[in-house]
Amino acid sequence: MSQTVIRIDGPQNSVRNLTAFKDEVPEPSKHEDNVVPCSDAAGVVVFVGEGVKTLSKGDRVISTFDPTNLYGQQMNWLNGHGGLVDGALREYFTIPAAAAVKLPESSPQSFSEWSTLVCTGVTAWNALYAITPLKPSQIGLALGTGGVPIIGLLLAKAAGCTTIITSSSDEKLEAVKSKFGFDFGVNYKTHPELSKEVLRLTNGEGVDYVLENGGSGTIAESINSVKMGGNVSVIGFLSQAKEMPDVAGLALAKGAVVRGVVVGSTQLLHEVVRFVTRKGLRLPVEKELGFSADEASKAYEYLLSGTHVGKVCIKVSE
Repeated sequence: MSQTVIRIDGPQNSVRNLTAFKDEVPEPSKHEDNVVPCSDAAGVVVFVGEGVKTLSKGDRVISTFDPTNLYGQQMNWLNGHGGLVDGALREYFTIPAAAAVKLPESSPQSFSEWSTLVCTGVTAWNALYAITPLKPSQIGLALGTGGVPIIGLLLAKAAGCTTIITSSSDEKLEAVKSKFGFDFGVNYKTHPELSKEVLRLTNGEGVDYVLENGGSGTIAESINSVKMGGNVSVIGFLSQAKEMPDVAGLALAKGAVVRGVVVGSTQLLHEVVRFVTRKGLRLPVEKELGFSADEASKAYEYLLSGTHVGKVCIKVSE
């Protein structure tokens, strides 16, 4: 299978240059303790291998999270870049041509911005469109101010929906509402029973979609926040409950769809790239650091601090 190679220039791995060779699909690394990290990449094609008809030298592209999954809703963690398969934190990065998604020849978004769609963008798009497509005038709730919540609500807002975001910080809530135009913010420390405040804001109706990344510690409040027949997409597990809630009973009481979302396919990446292009959305990159061991370490330290809003990126100098 033909493959492309990328040189990083952005976010969590933005790609700078790309190449293609006639090779096998990348196999899991034999050095499990020394895997090249980072899943997200965007950049420029520098060489195209024999038989590749869809890419040309100079094309701007991003790489899909799981190069083996071209179509459908979910991906396989075993094949994801930066897990068991070497990721994108390197100068040159090889992927199958079919796993490279072309970007517009010119656009206001930087490579760092585009790379945010590889994991978080596809995850949010999967949650909002893969099963029951989001409709204008509906209401979306996202927990937290990380990449998936911010991008998910940006997509929902651009589709004509009302948006609600949560945080433990009033300062963060005001900042994201001001910067991204979200409609409401809820401090979950001030409102530990989050669903009551969400129901108040929606006149007792509830929301249509929840991007749920708390896990057992927040799943009950997320289900209680949806309207009858609403959708809860489980995308993370950042909090833990002392006792697991009765998820089956809660879901049945609301007639809700509770679905685990594991990133998504190249198909979904194509879809979200088209949407972002047509809407001209600017994507949430909070900080860019340089391509060196020291700078990469600072990027991880900043990410672990939990003070970021949106994405933290590593970039090769122009």
